Formats: sequence, C-alpha cells, structure tokens
Amino acid sequence: MITDQIIFSKKIAGQHFEEDKNSEKPIRSMAKALSWRVVGTIDTLVVSYLLSGEITLAASIASVDFLTKLGLYFFHERAWNKIKWGK
Repeated sequence: MITDQIIFSKKIAGQHFEEDKNSEKPIRSMAKALSWRVVGTIDTLVVSYLLSGEITLAASIASVDFLTKLGLYFFHERAWNKIKWGK
C-alpha cells in the first residue's frame, strides 16, 4: 500500500524530520500567543476607553478593534520572524 510506503520509508521520514526540525518549538508558539493576547487586550482596552461604553457604539468598537488588531497582528508576526529564539 502507498500508506505503508510513506510510513516505513526512511527517506520520506527523514524529509519530515528535517521539516519538523526547522519549525517552531511549542514554547515559542506559546510565547507568541501570550504576547499577542497581551497586545490585543491592551488594544481593546484603549479602544473601548476612547469610544466609551454606550451600546450604540458596540458595532464601532468591534469594527475598530478588528481593523487595529489585524494591523497589529501583521507587525507582531513580522517582529517575531526576526527573533531567532526557539527556532
């Protein structure tokens, strides 16, 4: 079977090992997730404070929050790409 060849082929297994060896370690992924959540939470806090707590502003807060976090996430990921730790 093709599946057996993939599972038992040392050549293919070696290729997967090389790919895994170059991927992020779980601790790095957890650190990135935690740091992103901190950035996102601060952003939400600031936006909510600036727009006040009125119900009619809920849609505005959600829209602004979505757009700002989208931009922040992009630059956050670009910064983490420059960090060698955990790779």
